[in-house]
Amino acid sequence: MTRKLFGTDGVRGEANSWPMTAEMALKLGAAAGRYFRVDRGNGHRVVIGKDTRLSGYMLENALTAGLTSTGMNVLLLGPVPTPAVGYLTRSMRADLGIMISASHNPSQDNGIKFFGPDGFKLSDEAEAEIEAMVAGEIRLAQPQNIGRAKRIDDGVGRYVEYAKTTFPARGRLSGMKVVIDCANGAAYKAAPEVLWELGCEVIPVGVTPNGRNINERCGSTHTRTAAEAVVAHGADLGISLDGDADRVMIIDENGEVADGDQIMALFAARWADAGKLRGGALVATVMSNLGLERFLTARGLRLERTKVGDRYVVERMREGGFNLGGEQSGHIVMTDYATTGDGLMAGVQFLAAMAETGQKASELARQFETVPQLLKNVRYAAGQEPLDAGPVKQAIAAAEERLKGRGRLLIRKSGTEPLIRVMAECGDEKILNEVVDDIVAAVEKAA
Repeated sequence: MTRKLFGTDGVRGEANSWPMTAEMALKLGAAAGRYFRVDRGNGHRVVIGKDTRLSGYMLENALTAGLTSTGMNVLLLGPVPTPAVGYLTRSMRADLGIMISASHNPSQDNGIKFFGPDGFKLSDEAEAEIEAMVAGEIRLAQPQNIGRAKRIDDGVGRYVEYAKTTFPARGRLSGMKVVIDCANGAAYKAAPEVLWELGCEVIPVGVTPNGRNINERCGSTHTRTAAEAVVAHGADLGISLDGDADRVMIIDENGEVADGDQIMALFAARWADAGKLRGGALVATVMSNLGLERFLTARGLRLERTKVGDRYVVERMREGGFNLGGEQSGHIVMTDYATTGDGLMAGVQFLAAMAETGQKASELARQFETVPQLLKNVRYAAGQEPLDAGPVKQAIAAAEERLKGRGRLLIRKSGTEPLIRVMAECGDEKILNEVVDDIVAAVEKAA
């Protein structure tokens, strides 16, 4: 089935514009409710979490109306991290979990992500079936079978307690000074609480959401704020989350940033040494740096690559029985602990490495030398297909020829925004810049 609503991470767009309207959220809720009632037996429970965007109220109410109209009972969690929804869906024996968030996008955007009863994001096939139901006639419940909705006050507390159990050296973080940047998003309550209860001295940043300031000059896509706080406070570590806390960037004591590739390299090496890395492999996307692949190969480990999107990483992990994966952008997936990327738990694991080794963050956050990588985004107008243009194809072919034996090239459409992403890696930075700029110029003309 062809999907038009769903991208690489649920349904996403600008609030009050298609598809992020109250009308569409109501239809999605009704379709998802009917799908899970039909396909999942007698289950009638769904949990809904959200981040701190103003439009979350609108979408939450519309989803609730759609779900209850098909007989689902709705448990409203309020602002919680995306991984908390995955955890609580399974923990609370819900048949469906929904997270209302546009992750790292600006506040005017929003999105809807679905989780199955196992706590994992839905497959492409399941999303396509729900999308087909949205376009058709949805059978509603009889009046006596309409569902109920109620708010759950202890959702954050349940997640906080669980997150603490993933720390393997409890009680050893006393004296550790940590900056936690919550991006004015979904983890603004949970993340500082977890770190404080584990013994850290916590310097919170981005914990005053007002509905419009999520990801605004803070969080994992704007690490300067956390980096400046780390240096100013003489902190041992900075943990910078995105708006729904499924991504993380680590900042060392000098204010230097480590991305998802470096974090995954550290965890893979430590887990392999401890005999905990299942399958002898790390799963990451085509965006991960060539330096990560070389790092793993030198240790007798493999890098399994997938297309972009943490859901595809998770699917490959489940297929192959692997327990560690993620994305360069900061999704760190540890299926021993969580069903999706969890920035806070990744930060906790990094702190555990510091506690157990006695090493500084700067010593742990630089596991390999990166191959020079350049990524540029080109925005295109709705309805345009710039990658089909002849001059663009010619520019890509010429770039591939220049990079042969020197590096690699990746051109793709974003699954969440109208962008063409042009990425290349090459040890020769002159060639690297030239091939990317040539392609970008061709795409801009075609866009």
